[in-house]
Amino acid sequence: MDSKSKNTEIATLSGGCFWGVEELLRATKGVISTEVGYTGGSLPSPTYDMIKTGATGHTEGVQIEFNPMEISFEDLLKKFFKLHDPTTPNRQGNDIGTQYRSVIFYHGDEQKMTATKVRTLVDQSGAWKRPVVTEIVPAMPFYRAEEYHQKYLIKNPGGYTCHYIRDYNF
Repeated sequence: MDSKSKNTEIATLSGGCFWGVEELLRATKGVISTEVGYTGGSLPSPTYDMIKTGATGHTEGVQIEFNPMEISFEDLLKKFFKLHDPTTPNRQGNDIGTQYRSVIFYHGDEQKMTATKVRTLVDQSGAWKRPVVTEIVPAMPFYRAEEYHQKYLIKNPGGYTCHYIRDYNF
C-alpha cells in the first residue's frame, strides 16, 4: 500500500494477531484503509504457513493509510498502545511467538521521533505495570497477507481476537 495522495500517510504497526489490530484501527476516524500482512523479517514473499512458525522474523502487521488532518500519527499510536499489551515480549493473549511482538515500523524521521515520544509517554504513564517493550524500527517490505486474512473479523463476526481498547490516559 503506497500513500494514495499527498494528503495521506502510511503507518505500519504490529501488536499481536493482525485480525484484532486491524479491526480496531479500521474503525478509527481518519483511517482511510487497512491491510494485514507480514513485515520485519528477511524472507521475501512469506506466506502465513511460513510465518506462523515464528522462524522467518516477520510479524503479523497492519498497514494503515490515514488522513493526518483527521487523526495524527501520535493519536493513532496512542490508540495502538491502548488496544494491545506493549509489555509482553513476543506475546498477545494466547498468541505466543516473535510474529506477535509489538513493533512500530516508522516511515521517516518524523514518525520515528513521534513513536519514541509516545512510547516514552506510555511507559512513564503508569498505565502498564511492566516496562513497554515495543520496538521502533525502520519500515521494511510489507507483504500483503492472503485474502482470507483481510478484514477477517468483518467476514467472521465473533472470530478470535485478544484485542480491546483500554481506558488509559496518555
